[in-house]
Amino acid sequence: MIRPARTGDDARPPGPSERAATAVGMGAPAAAADVVALVADREKWVASHADDDASWAVLGSAYLEQARRTADSAWYPKAEKALKRSLEVRPAEKGNFDAMTAMGSLANARRDFGTGRKWGELVRAQAPRRWTAYPVLVDAYTGLGDYKGAQKAMEVLLELRPGLAAHVRASQVYRDRGWREDAVVSMESAAAAAKAPAEKAYALFRLGELSWERGDPVEALRQYEGALRTDPAQAEALAGRARALAALGRGGEAVRDYRMALGRTPVPQLARELGELLESLGREEEARAQYEAVETMAVRDGANGVDDDVVLGLYEADHGDPAAAVRRLSQEWERHKSMQAADALGWALHRAGDHTAALEYAKKATEPGLRSADFAYHRAMIERALGDEAGARRHLQEALRTNPYFSPVRGPLAKEALAAIGQPPPGGPEHLQPVTPWVEPELPKPNPQPSPKPSAKPSPSATR
Repeated sequence: MIRPARTGDDARPPGPSERAATAVGMGAPAAAADVVALVADREKWVASHADDDASWAVLGSAYLEQARRTADSAWYPKAEKALKRSLEVRPAEKGNFDAMTAMGSLANARRDFGTGRKWGELVRAQAPRRWTAYPVLVDAYTGLGDYKGAQKAMEVLLELRPGLAAHVRASQVYRDRGWREDAVVSMESAAAAAKAPAEKAYALFRLGELSWERGDPVEALRQYEGALRTDPAQAEALAGRARALAALGRGGEAVRDYRMALGRTPVPQLARELGELLESLGREEEARAQYEAVETMAVRDGANGVDDDVVLGLYEADHGDPAAAVRRLSQEWERHKSMQAADALGWALHRAGDHTAALEYAKKATEPGLRSADFAYHRAMIERALGDEAGARRHLQEALRTNPYFSPVRGPLAKEALAAIGQPPPGGPEHLQPVTPWVEPELPKPNPQPSPKPSAKPSPSATR
């Protein structure tokens, strides 16, 4: 049966702003043009409806999605202002869950994971079955280094709302645990659940990242190119393609893609990667320009509330003042006890000459389960500095086995270090085999006890 048409019915497909509003409300990526349309639509609306808390929350989420797509941290203060306005109109105590969830996402995007956790927990305390709180909690607990908490939040999310956001977080949790196959399967499920090209492209990009991390640049390149065909504005996939091309020996094309990606999303990590690629190609002057850009971008982000201390600390440890890197990363470790912070602090301590303390943090980075060639390389070099050749050999082999292309600078250094250490001496430990033939020991012979004789059965006459 088909009911008669009603006044409010609209058979037209959703417009760009409606598509973007649906995407950001579901915690999913949105197309660049749709986000621009949504921002313009909501800005026009709130100009004449200043007390519409829901529209302020949508506008703040749209600003946040613009920041994610463009890597322009100037969008973060605008998002914060819009979300605070929404909370002024309808406070958190009255259940303004959309604004509260977006505030948590904003804090996570700025890498202020402690604040992100507080907003997520506030939503969960008021509405435990509201699924949008759990992606915020997964990201926050991961950034804080509470991987058990992240896994519990992910399991609840999968139970409440299995879909793109849930499968993406599940893949992230499994990757951090070192369960590569589970991470790939979850991300493939996310790609299958994607409904819009931007969502599909994001899932393909993440599949490319997983392939890259396990040392398969050919498969990674295929996934990155699939993401770019699906959404040509996917700048993260463009940077991934540059990484894969560099691993395949196509340095000129890699430099081109890195420059294009930096033009769209100027983030410190990409500048550092391009600087290392240029350094490996012998283009020292261009590499220095990129290394200087790392600090410039980090300062810009810091002015907008973004925490880039891990990337900046690693840059300072390798190309600046290791002591300053130790101070910066020690403060970062106090805030966020993640594997990334532990690895960076361990490396900075090693570069500053404190190898014993460095090893403790390197262990904190490598033992939770994440398979990272960079982490293994850092630990190997620290162990080598301490004279532990067996440990250094083992972790250098692990780094090259995990991803032999992990860095155009550190990858060749890892191979050189492994060749310099060499293999263990032949023969193994002394006296591994007994020096005399084995002789069966003389055991005492058993001395069996005599069993008692059964008593004679009484005659019938005796019982009378």
